[in-house]
Amino acid sequence: MSDEDDLDEFEPDQEELEKEDDEKETEEWEDHRKEGEEFAEEWMPSPLTEDMMKEGLSLLCKTGNGLAHAYVKLEVKDRELTDISLLRSYIHLRYVDISENHLTDLSPLNCLTHLLWLKADGNLLRSARLNQLPYLQIASFAYNQIVDTEGISHPRLGSLDLKGNRIHMVTSLDPQKLSNLHTLELRGNQLESTLGINLPKLKNLFLAQNMLKRVEGLENLSNLTTLHLRDNQIETLNGFSKEMKSLQYLNLRGNMVSDLAELAKLRDLPKLRALVLLDNPCADESEYRQEALVQMSQLERLDKDFYEEEERAEADEIRQRLKEEQEQEHEAEQEHDLELDQSLI
Repeated sequence: MSDEDDLDEFEPDQEELEKEDDEKETEEWEDHRKEGEEFAEEWMPSPLTEDMMKEGLSLLCKTGNGLAHAYVKLEVKDRELTDISLLRSYIHLRYVDISENHLTDLSPLNCLTHLLWLKADGNLLRSARLNQLPYLQIASFAYNQIVDTEGISHPRLGSLDLKGNRIHMVTSLDPQKLSNLHTLELRGNQLESTLGINLPKLKNLFLAQNMLKRVEGLENLSNLTTLHLRDNQIETLNGFSKEMKSLQYLNLRGNMVSDLAELAKLRDLPKLRALVLLDNPCADESEYRQEALVQMSQLERLDKDFYEEEERAEADEIRQRLKEEQEQEHEAEQEHDLELDQSLI
């Protein structure tokens, strides 16, 4: 798996954009949370063994100066592991999958300084904290019990998955240390704010199924192309700016936007092509589709339907009429001011 493969599903012009909206996936992380609540019991110690290593190792590669060889890929999923201390001896590992176990401690991974790819989903982790791993590019900690974003500072990290955890606030994601992070997945947490996500190279941001009431602190994400905010509690469309000049896809389905006038706040997004507002009160208004296109002439798709040429022509006419009315109002105001000035002479 490469970071290019990982990004394929996030391309803004593909139907895969709605993948995160599937009810099945929503149920999946709810199931994980229920399981996490039942994990109060103590698990019997179950350490990683040499026999498990032999069974899970693969991908023989050259190491060091090229004269030696070692297996660099390990998969030990769903083994009820509680301890991976043995990994401290396998310093050449580059790809590690330790998902679906009962792990609470990832510190043995600090010895794997050649690690490129890590998947630790479905464990009992309270933190994703690790020492800085210089080559780590893809890391997934989905469906754990992680409560913060502290201790994540891998300089080549491109994709970080923290969905289905218990994070309330994003903190300590240092843009200097995470200068290559392009995809951040935070769906299904307990986020109450979008502050703390000031990552200059970020292209894909997934914040669905949280507790967000507004968008804030994202104004300077000039490389962001995809933003998912489905199933939050957002009422207004403040927080978007012309600095978000790359944003092409915005999903606000299942929020609380009721006033069509809020759509005017998205006019400063020059590359916005697809907007999803289904299951918001404003989507029930009769002029909903038309108003969106009047406010955003560059829009190609609203919800799941592309705009037809007839709709585009009608929106152009309305836009032109509004422009003329505004000009007439401005001229009338100027004449009124002039008359007022003359009466005071």
